[in-house]
Amino acid sequence: MRGANAWAPLCLLLAAATQLSRQQSPERPVFTCGGILTGESGFIGSEGFPGVYPPNSKCTWKITVPEGKVVVLNFRFIDLESDNLCRYDFVDVYNGHANGQRIGRFCGTFRPGALVSSSNKMMVQMISDANTAGNGFMAMFSAAEPNERGDQYCGGRLDRPSGSFNTPNWPDRDYPAGVTCVWHIVAPKNQLIELKFEKFDVERDNYCRYDYVAVFNGGEVNDAERIGKYCGDSPPAPIVSERNELLIQFLSDLSLTADGFIGHYKFRPKKLPATTAQPVTTTFPVTTGLKPTVVLCQQKCRRTGTLEGNYCSSDFVLAGTVITTVTRGGSLHATVSIINIYKEGNLAIQQAGKNMSARLTVVCKQCPLLRRGLNYIIMGQVGEDGRGKIMPNSFIMMFKTKNQKLLNALKNKQC
Repeated sequence: MRGANAWAPLCLLLAAATQLSRQQSPERPVFTCGGILTGESGFIGSEGFPGVYPPNSKCTWKITVPEGKVVVLNFRFIDLESDNLCRYDFVDVYNGHANGQRIGRFCGTFRPGALVSSSNKMMVQMISDANTAGNGFMAMFSAAEPNERGDQYCGGRLDRPSGSFNTPNWPDRDYPAGVTCVWHIVAPKNQLIELKFEKFDVERDNYCRYDYVAVFNGGEVNDAERIGKYCGDSPPAPIVSERNELLIQFLSDLSLTADGFIGHYKFRPKKLPATTAQPVTTTFPVTTGLKPTVVLCQQKCRRTGTLEGNYCSSDFVLAGTVITTVTRGGSLHATVSIINIYKEGNLAIQQAGKNMSARLTVVCKQCPLLRRGLNYIIMGQVGEDGRGKIMPNSFIMMFKTKNQKLLNALKNKQC
């Protein structure tokens, strides 16, 4: 049971919502599952908020503000079942009302910054599975001028052949806390997008948990299409899209900030002329010698040596559960939920609450074979992009609890 102090901020939020709505009704607002909302401002919340939201529900709110303005959505409270990929209970926010671009997916207790639509319409959708956890969410929407960008508003659609984008306040001051920016770059159907960050300084964290930039293939926030997640003061390597759309998401939490960044993009044909050098970095960057060549992938697919013998030669060692797999360009891209990390190296690890995950590339898609839902001990190398790289001779084995004693002993080994 939650302590009495946990209800204090909820009561304050409800009081604010009640005061705002008194012009229309003297009663405390009642939050139902979805609805149609119009006007200059208002509140939405999960069904029964601040009570525990119901299981197996799908609620949709369609918001419309006056023509010529855009919708600004501010989450005042969020408490949904936590998962590092937001697979179970989550809130999605979309541009428009139908077939719109998704500009964010949120779960757990992290409260994002202001979300701004590109038109006078926005859709919010909350989905819960059979196991609920938390008090749901409450958010306020308001109308704003489309050119009102200030400290809290940024992002938008970019469809010119070349251009730039940057954090609010750049280059004069640090970016503000509590900001969410989404830039959607759209090229003609027969072209790709080259992306390069000139200056980059985002609050540093080993797992980029607090402030970060995420880049996605396509036009929405989708972990299966994520190219990378970046923070710190080193600019990411140049990126080339797989298709004619890229989405760039910048998010800052409510504490430390930094200088920010400026990035540039340009369109180019899908097939470069023969005299043009190929870009150094592709969508899934791999270090030299780690491409799925015929020679490499015809090697015998079997591990060599032992746990002890492979420990020091591996950049990272972990035990984990394979939760997603996607095949691209002859390689398998997998997300692994980490059970335990024994050697981290430069492996990029994402963390949401107590859940940690890492992204791995099996260079030759079936060698070694990783199956979704199974637990493995995985040893491998780390590419410049922070992803784990698994080669045909990498040491992979099924994880069993009896292995933990040996792995814990290796964790203290001097290499």
